[in-house]
Amino acid sequence: MNQPARLIALAVTLGGMVISMSGCNRLAARDQLNKGVESYKAARYEEAIGHFQKATELDPSLPMAKSYLATALAQNVVPGLDTPDNLKTAQQAISMFQEVLAKDPNDVNSLKQIAAIYFSVKKLDDAEQWQKKVLAVDPKDPEAAYTIGVIDWTKAHENTLKLLVPAGVNDDGEGNVKAPKKVLEQIKQVNEPLVTEGLQYLNQAVANRPNYDDAMAYLNLTYRRKADVDYQDANAVKDDVAKAKEWSAKAMGTRKANEEAKEKKNAGGIVMDSGGNMK
Repeated sequence: MNQPARLIALAVTLGGMVISMSGCNRLAARDQLNKGVESYKAARYEEAIGHFQKATELDPSLPMAKSYLATALAQNVVPGLDTPDNLKTAQQAISMFQEVLAKDPNDVNSLKQIAAIYFSVKKLDDAEQWQKKVLAVDPKDPEAAYTIGVIDWTKAHENTLKLLVPAGVNDDGEGNVKAPKKVLEQIKQVNEPLVTEGLQYLNQAVANRPNYDDAMAYLNLTYRRKADVDYQDANAVKDDVAKAKEWSAKAMGTRKANEEAKEKKNAGGIVMDSGGNMK
């Protein structure tokens, strides 16, 4: 065999080896992926992370491997803990979800997961930004709208306490009419945009999920913050407090109905509507 022929034969052989190795890597990657899923379902998250990492190393193009890895990393993030290790784990998960988004910018799961991680480590501005990205893709997502409302209320509530406590006033949740006017004006300035946006998104959440009792509960809380903002108008304050109580009652009634429906479903019972038809 002449030299050119030998080179061609060698190239063909090596090419076949590469294809074979590539095929083996894909099979091994899928095996690691399956093992990772099993570990994840058993809540063995560290073990799952190891399998998912091997899967991505063996086959970087394997669908869902990076998403599963990011999800497993997110499970290791401890809510409310701002230690360097916890924040590092959070950032690793976020970076992995961002790799998924680099290929599919409209992947709602990755958008929501990033938002949830930021919320978990109390980076509220980032969490809100990412929830708004969720709504840009899916405007009817009730959880995203609800979370934005929760974030706005949280900020408003913290602002209120920071201003009331130094003035020696306890938050009464009904307009704080005994607080100094100067303090109430400060509260209005910082909270009015938060209250307006919070009500908008919480109402949006309820519109898209009529039995969303958690959103109703936060409408109650946000209307109580609105009462502070409306301190100059006694009738408006009264109306805000009345609406807050209405939403509180709706939240409790809806939660009770949701729990009863869940119990019937778990028990295998049949739920009937008002017309006597099975739901």
